[in-house]
Amino acid sequence: MALPSNVLKRGQRYALILVDLSVGFTDPSRSPLASESDDVVEANRVLLERFRERGWPVFFTTVAYSEPSQASVFREKLPALNVLEAGSGLVEIDSRLQPRSDEPVLVKHWASGFFGTDLDDRLKAAGVDGTVVTGLTTSGCVRATALDSLQHNYRTLIPREAVGDRDSDAHEANLRDLGIKYADVMSLSGLLALLD
Repeated sequence: MALPSNVLKRGQRYALILVDLSVGFTDPSRSPLASESDDVVEANRVLLERFRERGWPVFFTTVAYSEPSQASVFREKLPALNVLEAGSGLVEIDSRLQPRSDEPVLVKHWASGFFGTDLDDRLKAAGVDGTVVTGLTTSGCVRATALDSLQHNYRTLIPREAVGDRDSDAHEANLRDLGIKYADVMSLSGLLALLD
């Protein structure tokens, strides 16, 4: 039997964290890690536009490797990650979501956008108490980032249309679990209404 989930109080200021919306995850013709994600990209485009209109902080993450020692055990477990070579087109953010000069793209080597990066310091400097976590993939890097967001004491929101996964069962199971324990999972329209 599942535990009842409580809805988090609304945060005062949110940051948008777009997790791994790079070509390596959005273009299945070029990468074994990618899935059909046009709808996810479009939902993120809508969110990005809203955050930009409001002048709210936006952060992108991408996975990129420049040497064999980086996240070697993670890459041993998931060898497809080896295609994400630093400097390759696969680690670039999808052009439909092109970051602006004031929107950092944090390079990471592991699943969470927090692990081994200065994301928490940047969020604190931006004066936020909540995050909106989006991107790819739900069962991997999105989940890890959302969990770490909570563990850094941010009120964490996940719009279900703005996340995706190569495995639809894993996608649904992880959204359910995240919603019970770690974040508020809601529709994109519900999130936009909450932010307004």
